[in-house]
Amino acid sequence: MNLDRFAQSTAGRVVAARQDATEYWAFVPHPLPPALALDPSLVRILSEADRALGELAGLGRMLPNPELLIGPFVRREAVLSSRIEGTQTNIADLYAYEAGQLTLSGMQSLPPESDVREVLNYVHTLRYGLDRLATLPISLRLIRELHERLMDGVRGQEAAPGEFRRIQNWIGRARGQLQEAEYIPPPVSELQACLDALERYFHSADDYPPLMRIAFIHYQFEAIHPFRDGNGRIGRLLISLLLHHWQLLPAPLLSLSAYFDRRRNEYYDRLLAVSERGDWVGWLDFFLQGVAEQSRDAINRARGLQEIQQEWRRQVTQARSSAVLIGLVDLLFETPFLSIPQAADALEVTYHSARRGIERLVEAGILRPYNETSYGRIFVAEAILQILNRPDG
Repeated sequence: MNLDRFAQSTAGRVVAARQDATEYWAFVPHPLPPALALDPSLVRILSEADRALGELAGLGRMLPNPELLIGPFVRREAVLSSRIEGTQTNIADLYAYEAGQLTLSGMQSLPPESDVREVLNYVHTLRYGLDRLATLPISLRLIRELHERLMDGVRGQEAAPGEFRRIQNWIGRARGQLQEAEYIPPPVSELQACLDALERYFHSADDYPPLMRIAFIHYQFEAIHPFRDGNGRIGRLLISLLLHHWQLLPAPLLSLSAYFDRRRNEYYDRLLAVSERGDWVGWLDFFLQGVAEQSRDAINRARGLQEIQQEWRRQVTQARSSAVLIGLVDLLFETPFLSIPQAADALEVTYHSARRGIERLVEAGILRPYNETSYGRIFVAEAILQILNRPDG
């Protein structure tokens, strides 16, 4: 780590450290919050982000069935957050894997199963975190629990899942050495003090608006880098949990990972600029712009999903056995890949009723067969995947 780039930072201090025989410099961030003056441009983007996020929250609260959005949006966030770390999975791969059909003929380019498993772990971890907030606030204990689940059975599982690191880590080029690192987070001797200060900030009160506090926390977590692996995903997952825990959103409907992935180099540069130069304003501007953009994008996707659900419901309402058909339509928003046995189990109807219902949806153009096997046939609602996969904007 180049000492000259960090020596004058107002966001932290540089300390000398040693690991085995290697001496190096590491960065220790100052406790939150920073001292900032809100200039007019920052106030404007904060207002824009608050307004867009509030509109998204209002839409989410009006939904009669929140799972219409929660399931698809959680999976989209999981795919995009994991993609930043190098996985090659898309949302269709994830749904197919959950349906037990990742190896179906017709998949053009199969991702490694390990990649899909990492993404599915993210889904399960976020769901776990949302449920756990009913009994445990955002805390170091919760963060360790999240990390343990995120790393279970996947790449990095050997890197002490659920435990804060006991050795130095660093950020730099792949297979680079410690001395070549672009950024070295606090040494182990400073780590617990940094984490304790962060936990206090979770539960403190200051005059900064909640979105700015979340931006501070995300930077601080990434700067501390408390785990040997999985820090980026846990840091982004914390954004979703804080938005929910602080009642800014009723459900995890905002995918900031889409914005971070789209502007990945700037994302890393903005975080590093805080450590190097104390450029909090640049980071806040970037973060809040992402909240505004992704809130508007989520609103458009949510409305698209609502529209096709309403249209499909209208199509099947007049049919015989409409209760089964309506149940199938709603189920597609939880799992756009569906087999007849899965539909029968989920709706608690007979195999015959589920098969006939799926056939009616195929006739209506809502479903299409995904594979041509006579056994284990899968059907897919492509319109849902198209909305989730379309470019942001």
